[in-house]
Amino acid sequence: MKLNLGCGWDKLEGYINCDISPEVKPNKIINLEEKLHFEDNSIDEILLNHVLEHIKNFIGLIHELYRISKVGAIIKIKCPFYSSWGQFNDPTHIRFFTPFTFEYFRDNIYSHEVKSKVDMFDVKVKINYRSKHSNPTINKLINLNHRIYCRLFAWIFPASEIEYELIVKEKLNYRRKQK
Repeated sequence: MKLNLGCGWDKLEGYINCDISPEVKPNKIINLEEKLHFEDNSIDEILLNHVLEHIKNFIGLIHELYRISKVGAIIKIKCPFYSSWGQFNDPTHIRFFTPFTFEYFRDNIYSHEVKSKVDMFDVKVKINYRSKHSNPTINKLINLNHRIYCRLFAWIFPASEIEYELIVKEKLNYRRKQK
């Protein structure tokens, strides 16, 4: 089963297109701020295209995505890059994304927040200088070393978009309290 979460008007064939707005006529109405009504380990692929920057319960949602995903499932995410001009102009954007955002769910760096910390995902990251009409040479340069780009150049040559591909890892000893 494949999900297109926060689909808006962009419906995809072969996916369950989900949105909070009945106006866009999704296959399923879902509030991403709450528990997702899908079975554990039932989803093969999830798409979130410019959705996560609007989510208040980000950590809870990522745990829900992990819960409903099968081992090996792919979660594809696109968001505005943290230094993007558009990131700051939209008052509905409540969070920022860097190449390191999903390290929270991989390493024990932030163990103060999550008690039963597990290594949830393998993460692939790609920064796009422009989301449309992108220059492959510039994209190649800014993706050579994300730390150097973010430290030295992200505010001088701000990229517009960041893409993540999260691959769900084996679920050993994963338990999370449900609200």
